[in-house]
Amino acid sequence: MNRLRTGSLTALIISAIGIIYALIMDPAPWVVYGVAIFLIPLFILSVGILSMAEPEEEEADERVNEPFIGY
Repeated sequence: MNRLRTGSLTALIISAIGIIYALIMDPAPWVVYGVAIFLIPLFILSVGILSMAEPEEEEADERVNEPFIGY
């Protein structure tokens, strides 16, 4: 596994645990706000990075031969 995939998977697991904790354990309101502000967007970001980290078969050659230079 490369570093991007490992980091994204770690962030996904940590954020999922935090979200489940906030839903089940009923913590103080400031903890719920912290989960809503930081962990829910982190969960969405890590899912997006994990889905983009693995190229489709037809795009694999393009990603290697042509690096992304922006638009």
